[in-house]
Amino acid sequence: MRIDRRRFLTISAAALGAPLLAHAAPDDASGATVWRGQAMGAPVALILNHPDRTRAQALIRETRAELQRLENIFTLYRDSSELSELNRSGLLVTPSPEMVAALRLARHVHRLTGGRFDPSIQPLWRAHAAGDAAAVQAARQLVGFDRIRVSDDRILLRPGMALTLNGIAQGIITDRITALLRAGGAEHTLVDMGEIRAIGGRTAAEPWRVALAGGGEASLIDRAIATTEAGGFTFDAAGRLPHLIDPDTGAARADWARISVIADEAGLADALSTGFALAPAPAIRAALPALPGVEVRALDGQGRETRFT
Repeated sequence: MRIDRRRFLTISAAALGAPLLAHAAPDDASGATVWRGQAMGAPVALILNHPDRTRAQALIRETRAELQRLENIFTLYRDSSELSELNRSGLLVTPSPEMVAALRLARHVHRLTGGRFDPSIQPLWRAHAAGDAAAVQAARQLVGFDRIRVSDDRILLRPGMALTLNGIAQGIITDRITALLRAGGAEHTLVDMGEIRAIGGRTAAEPWRVALAGGGEASLIDRAIATTEAGGFTFDAAGRLPHLIDPDTGAARADWARISVIADEAGLADALSTGFALAPAPAIRAALPALPGVEVRALDGQGRETRFT
């Protein structure tokens, strides 16, 4: 297995001219408070502007506490998380509102992408990670998000099924942290919790500029961007088997080298970027009429970018 931990998106704003610190600190270039940490097994960061520096520090502390709470819901890295308990027992009674909302959004995107976004691929993920071709074939029978039962008071999986929310949780967490900071009075703030969302622009007159893997950049004002890059994680040392799994065939594959989705919310952008990574151009175009305001930027294996709006 080859793991490349480079970030799929890099922040090219001038406010990050100096390295981020492991604790909250004023940034020399812009006067913003910048903070860097870890969540869901990946680096996270904030560029936080607030008229009250003391309140900005308090918001950082609230952000760290909220990240811990959300990880206890969505991560597969903790045996005690809601998701781990659901996968272990096949039943989650009185799930958190955040888990229910995440699965309902996942169902919506599952339908919009023609089933290509499917959190029930976790058994296939485990089989590919083990390099077991027979297990891959067996795991195909355990995939099908339409077989998951979700209600406000319980979530039910069929025997042998398991979920991964790695294609949506970082976006949802980004949205939750953005809402916390906005409610706390943050202005001109960039939130990177694995996916990126902006509060306003970098200034009143200038957007945030986000550099995209493979070239190009996106400008954000009160918008979110999520990227899925096929080569960021591969199951084989040669890098031929991307981490994206086709729920229909069980194969590890991708139609695009990189998919970036810009939307109003990071959770939606995150899930769409995962599903669209497995979609040919006609399927992406067919989905967009039901997604007003969503922009898709797809990079093929030869480095050519196609934009869908």
